[in-house]
Amino acid sequence: MVGNYGYAGVWVLVGIGFVLFTFFFARLIRPQRPNPNKLKNYECGEFPFSDSQLQFNVRYYIFALIFVIFDVEVVFLFPWAVVFKSLGLFAFVEMLIFIAILLFGLAYAWKKGALKWV
Repeated sequence: MVGNYGYAGVWVLVGIGFVLFTFFFARLIRPQRPNPNKLKNYECGEFPFSDSQLQFNVRYYIFALIFVIFDVEVVFLFPWAVVFKSLGLFAFVEMLIFIAILLFGLAYAWKKGALKWV
């Protein structure tokens, strides 16, 4: 029993050692020629003209999180639909409860105005 954990521990140490060695070796062989022009922000061929720390409305993040939540939850419907006939009535009732919870969450987000883009 301990031997199995020992093998896993050795592989974890080997992995950590490999990462540390790679970082150390990369630091040794990288070119080190500092230049003020290299330290400037440069993105997509355009030089920055203002501060890069813009404040976005929190609605965009909430909208994205709601999309991700419902997108991931809908993915659970596909495997269920594939084996629907073999699952029986109990699984059907469970899925109805699951969909009801999703619809309740959608109605709550809609009522709070989280689905308004602007």
